[in-house]
This record gives sequence, structure tokens and C-alpha cells, in this order.
Amino acid sequence: MKRDLREFAKQTNIRLAIGAFVLLFVVGTALIYFIYGPGAAVVGLLCLFGSMVPIALILFALYGIDWIVKLVRPK
Repeated sequence: MKRDLREFAKQTNIRLAIGAFVLLFVVGTALIYFIYGPGAAVVGLLCLFGSMVPIALILFALYGIDWIVKLVRPK
């Protein structure tokens, strides 16, 4: 049995990020819905999606840079 701690850490970080986004979108939108109503929940969801665009662009750029560095780095 092989123990790859880096792979485990990577997998754990991905799961934590997914859990945080699920909590933010589901619980956050549900709280907005119950406190302010359905119209505010839709606007809150649109704001959450709108804020994800710059974050996704930054992550895409970082993964692209990482890919280029791994491609160019001598082995």
C-alpha cells in the first residue's frame, strides 16, 4: 500500500474548497431566502455567481502558469 501524502493533501484541499462553495451557495442563499424573500435570494445568487467570475479567471491563470512551468522545467 502506497502512501502519497501530497496527493492526500491535494485531495483534502479540493474537498474543503468544494464544501466551502456548497455552504456559501446553498446555506447562504437559503438564509437570504428565509430572511428577505425569494427576490433577494435570486439577487444574492446572481451576486455570488458574479463574484465567482474574477476568482475563476485568477485560478485559470494560475493553473495555466503552473502547466507552463511544468512543461518547460527540465526533468
